[in-house]
Amino acid sequence: MADFFHEQRFAGLVCGVDEAGRGPCAGPVCVAAVILDPARTPDGIDDSKALTEARRFHLEPLIKDAAVAWSVITMSVEDIDSMNILAATMEGMTRAVMAIDPCAHHALIDGNRCPKQLTVPATAVIGGDALSLSIAAASILAKTARDRIMIELDAVYPQYGFKRHKGYQAAAHLEALRVHGPSPVHRMSWSTLQQLALPLGAAE
Repeated sequence: MADFFHEQRFAGLVCGVDEAGRGPCAGPVCVAAVILDPARTPDGIDDSKALTEARRFHLEPLIKDAAVAWSVITMSVEDIDSMNILAATMEGMTRAVMAIDPCAHHALIDGNRCPKQLTVPATAVIGGDALSLSIAAASILAKTARDRIMIELDAVYPQYGFKRHKGYQAAAHLEALRVHGPSPVHRMSWSTLQQLALPLGAAE
């Protein structure tokens, strides 16, 4: 169960950082940073993967309203294809931490590595979205931000079903790619797209 154990290991303001969208073959990756106030933390915060979509969207405004500070950064498909997904994610994490005001004195990063560009001390927490309330809150803000983008993209490119699978490599998504080709929001650097031998912009 997520709690403030990891946050309490450090002095000053501690932010949690997490991303959503590293795995899909379409759409951006979103990264959030959150500094929570232990006295005003909403009930029910957990790893975003353990929550329903409705629950995540319910918690999103509560987290934003109660947080000491928060930010959400979006790294585009162009960023991902030019930098690679790991570098784009690390850059997004750096920007997210730098964007919060007041500044954090320490960052807790979900995963097994920290961005080298960070100018504040940071600690990687494997499985942090299930352990740290700050990281869990960040996971919710990142996930809801990305889901909202994918729902909007579904209206632009309805043939792919983005609203349902959010750009992940579901069977229906792969079949739509075979039929329609890729859209401008597909990650052409992804092996899935390269294996299909599809021309860039086929669905424009």
